[in-house]
Amino acid sequence: MSGSLLGTFITFLAYALWLAILGRVITSWINVSPSNPIVTALYQMTEPILAPIRRVLPQTGMIDLSPMVAILIIFVILQVVSRAL
Repeated sequence: MSGSLLGTFITFLAYALWLAILGRVITSWINVSPSNPIVTALYQMTEPILAPIRRVLPQTGMIDLSPMVAILIIFVILQVVSRAL
């Protein structure tokens, strides 16, 4: 796989994950049933990323900061990849 194709793939993957995290955050703000197939898919896609971050972050009461940290990490990875390729 060439560098440009690899960079495009990583960028696509990062933005797809960013959208999934954003969708998860939005569905947590509105009252959507957890059994909704879209909500279930969003949780299945994002929980492997958010759970380790949540274990490292200190407790902040009812506010979950792990999506914000994950999005920051995604954008840092995008910057590193874009400079490397």
